[in-house]
Amino acid sequence: MSNANEKFQFVKIDEFASEHISAPHYSYWKSVFKQFFKSKLAIAMLIMAAVIFSISMIQPLFSNYNPMASPDISDFSIRFNRPNLTFWFGTDHWGNSLFDAVWSGARTSITIALLATSINMGLGIAVGAIWGYNKVLDKYLLEIYNVVANVPFLLVAIMLMYVLGPGFWQLIFVLCMTEWLSVAYFIRTQVMIIRDREYNLVSRTLGTSAVRMISRNILPFLTSVIVTMLSREIPSIISSESFLSFLGVGLPPQITSLGKLISIYITYYGTYPYLFWIPVAVLASISVSFYIVGQTFADASDPKTHR
Repeated sequence: MSNANEKFQFVKIDEFASEHISAPHYSYWKSVFKQFFKSKLAIAMLIMAAVIFSISMIQPLFSNYNPMASPDISDFSIRFNRPNLTFWFGTDHWGNSLFDAVWSGARTSITIALLATSINMGLGIAVGAIWGYNKVLDKYLLEIYNVVANVPFLLVAIMLMYVLGPGFWQLIFVLCMTEWLSVAYFIRTQVMIIRDREYNLVSRTLGTSAVRMISRNILPFLTSVIVTMLSREIPSIISSESFLSFLGVGLPPQITSLGKLISIYITYYGTYPYLFWIPVAVLASISVSFYIVGQTFADASDPKTHR
């Protein structure tokens, strides 16, 4: 008996031992970033986007670039200098440094894109979640969407810019006027797919409020969808802003953007191609890097890709 006591040790009964889960700890966001940083292309694009964003936000603070300035055009030595060690991007027909002009324009384009995207996504997600959850509200908003969706955006945007006049906040208003409704419609469709699943029906039966249902039971499942939309929205806004500025109906003369620079320098496409292609290259780099980073992050945020 003494040998048995030495070999065995009696323990107390633990009623919760059967509930113990031996699986390793899972962190959703840790898994998201782990999956994201597996892509070398995404890392390269993230670095590119960070560098472009940093330069465009910081460099104009020190350049004192003024698109309305009237330089001494009689000094031909400062005009149409091709890229060199003194002027990295060269100079234009006024003798202005293209390096200063490009980053000043990039700052404006990125700022407009971030502001407009924040408004469109924030308003669109909020309205779309309520729209998809509330069956009574659905039929009214659907009729409004059907009317707005059949009106060409660029036509309305150009007409409004002529009515409101060129301006920073006028352009923000035009870019957000209808785009948020498209976001809301897409979110509405996704919410309707999840709304009537079994666990949501049970939760609703138990008296869970609509706000809690939307914020806790529905929207977290749409993280990858929302990030995908975000990755497309920023380049789309940049393209729309550039196109309107290219047409001359976006920003006033005292505010420059990449679209305005391309519009101004397109006349030198054949004689001084660097004036045209450098702003185009920066614009393309911004759009592509933001899109690839956002799309890769959207894929990484899908729990199905986690292991």
